[in-house]
Order: sequence, then structure tokens, then C-alpha cells
Amino acid sequence: MARPAGALSSGRRRRARCGRADALDFASSDRVPRGAMRRGKGKGEGGKVDKHDLETPALLLHLDVVERNVKHMAERAKRLGVKLRPHAKTHKCVELGRLQLEHGAHGLTVATTVEAEVFARAGVNDITWAFPLDPGHIARVRRLAQQTGVTLRVVVDDLATARALAESGLHAWLKVDCGYHRAGVDPSAPYAVEVARELGREQGLVFDGILSHSGHAYRTTNKQEAAQVAEAERGVMVGFAERLRREGIPVRDISVGSTPAMTAAQTLAGVTEARPGNYVFYDRTMVLIGCCAPEEVGVTVLASVVSHQPGAGHFIVDAGALELSKDAGPAHVGPAAMGAVRGAPELTVATLSQEHGLIRAESPGVLERRFRVGERLEIVPNHSCLTVAHFDEYHVVRDGQVVDRWKIERGR
Repeated sequence: MARPAGALSSGRRRRARCGRADALDFASSDRVPRGAMRRGKGKGEGGKVDKHDLETPALLLHLDVVERNVKHMAERAKRLGVKLRPHAKTHKCVELGRLQLEHGAHGLTVATTVEAEVFARAGVNDITWAFPLDPGHIARVRRLAQQTGVTLRVVVDDLATARALAESGLHAWLKVDCGYHRAGVDPSAPYAVEVARELGREQGLVFDGILSHSGHAYRTTNKQEAAQVAEAERGVMVGFAERLRREGIPVRDISVGSTPAMTAAQTLAGVTEARPGNYVFYDRTMVLIGCCAPEEVGVTVLASVVSHQPGAGHFIVDAGALELSKDAGPAHVGPAAMGAVRGAPELTVATLSQEHGLIRAESPGVLERRFRVGERLEIVPNHSCLTVAHFDEYHVVRDGQVVDRWKIERGR
């Protein structure tokens, strides 16, 4: 895919910390013994670079896996009869946004104004900024819409903000709380109707409809529970839309979204749009709650063993919290860990410091003559969205070879 100017600036690599692993086997380990490494040799067949020749820590994007994930979610949305508006906060990457649009997404969702600006200037013409709007941002958002021609949709759950949007020319969603209890109006409260009525007056704005995020689906323990969350969200949203319509308030669209709910939903009847994001990569959390298979995880952190003392029951890698984040994963299901070592379920990513990752085995014997200083391994993150946000670029890998580098737009 074509890249916008400047999209491949190398960016600085930041260091990270690790944690404990679990019994899941994330395919082959791809460990490279020290004697087999080709330090500094770089180019392989056809001018490509072997992934193990990268300076560590490095973020690997497994292109075959990601392409399948994007294709499968597009097909699932079509089967469920909803438009797909993926949340780009997971990948923060123009190339991946274009890939999703090429597979039928009718627009993108973003979490920050920087993401909105990057994707709008890259030619994405329909964007939802799915974060409660601060009225102080209205002028900036209007300028972006006017300069680029993008249809920019903002999210509101506050009456004063709804009034401040009058004559802005923007599109607006009403954010509804469907059980996550983070942001959004309570659909059973009179205030929810009051805010909807203000938006529905459409005084110099366009009221798109109602929007929710079932983030509590990540707290489930299996796909069946995630399906129950999806159905509860659907029921609340469709019921609330019917109530608003009876009040004479137009509701054009109903937008729902989270990856666990979308992977598990049995029906989305009455819903018009879904906004999953994590599915592009998935992660250890999604594997443990049963919403994807280990081989569907599309990003890993390449790390090097930097310390391994004789007889010790642990070793240290150069990927810590600055790469893997402090997200402890789904402690409600599976063993506590800060990530998983790909292909080595006998190991646990036990603890993370700022730059150090401590990987532990149940007994020192497991590590004997293994994982020597200089060896490379890949760590599956607990939360791919947070891990990605710690890096400046993806090393795009196909068949073990680095075929490209894609910029990650990390600004606020």
C-alpha cells in the first residue's frame, strides 16, 4: 500500500519490562541461539532483513496474521448486517487504516485529536472521535473538518456540551452507558432524553444517533459470557432508540463496539454499526478469555536476553514496561503474568521494571543451557493497544523477513 510522506520515519526505539507467562502455547518460539545470530549483517534474500537481525526491543507486526484478522472481521460484520467502523487507536497507523477500508470498513474510529488529524489528512473521509468532547476542542475539530472535508463525528454525554455544539456544523453521537459504567448517559434516566432532545433539535449540527462501548466484555471469562454482554448491549441500545423515537427524537444509527462482544455476538438486529479495534492484533488477554486463538495474535515484542546467571530460576530481557506496559492482563482468568513468551509456555513473564523484563521458570533446571545472553525471543503482550502506543514504528514481518516499516502515530 502507498504510504503518506514521512510515514516511514524511523523513530526512536524505547525499552520495556516483562512479566510472567502461562500455559498457553503461542506457536513457535522463534528463539535464536547466540551462535546463530547474524549481528549487523542485515540484508537477507532479495534485500530483506531477517527479523532476528533487528536491534531490540522491536515491535513486530506479523502481516499474514493481521491481514487475516482484518478480512475475517469484515466478513463477520457483513454476516451480522452491520457497517464496520474499526477503532484505529489500537494500531494508530495509516497503512493499517487503509487496509481496513480496503476490506469494507465505511470509516474509522479514533481516540485522540492527533489520530483524527493524521487519518483525515491521509484521506480518510469519515471519522468518529469516540471520546467525550471537551467544548474547548470544538474550534479545533471544526477547523479540521473544514480544511480536509472529512465528516467528523464527535461524542457527547453532557447537556452543556450538546448546547455548545449548536451551529458547529459537526456530526454528533450521544454516548450511552450500557454497563461499562465509565462514560455515557444512563439510558433509564430522564437526563438521557434531555441531552438527546437537545442534539435532536439539530441546530446547526447533525445528530447521528446513539453510541456505546461494551468495555466490560473484557472482564468475561469465555466467549459465551462475551455473547451475553453483546446481547445486553444490543437490547439496551435498541430499546433506548425506540424510546427516543417515540419522543419524536430521530435516531439515524445505533453504534456499538468492543472486540470481545463483536467476536461473540449471535445477532446485532437493530444495530447499524460496530466499532471493534483490538481484533486487528488481538493479544494474550483475548486468547485467555476465549475470543481468539494464539495463532491469531498479530504483534509481538522482539527482545534479547541480557542477563542469565548460572543456576538462576530467571533471566532478564531488554523489554520492560516501556514496551509491554503495566497491564497485568486478565487476572480473573488464567495465571497472573505480564505477557507470554511465544513458543515457551514453561516460562512466565513475571515482573517488569522500566527497562527490565524478568522471565521466570518453575525450576532452574528448565533454563539450564537455554536462553543464553544474546538469544532473541518474542513476547506476546497482554494488551496490544498499550504495547503499540510505546513504540514509534512497526517492523512488518512476512515469513520471518522484515518487509517494511510503518509509522505509529502516538501523539495526543
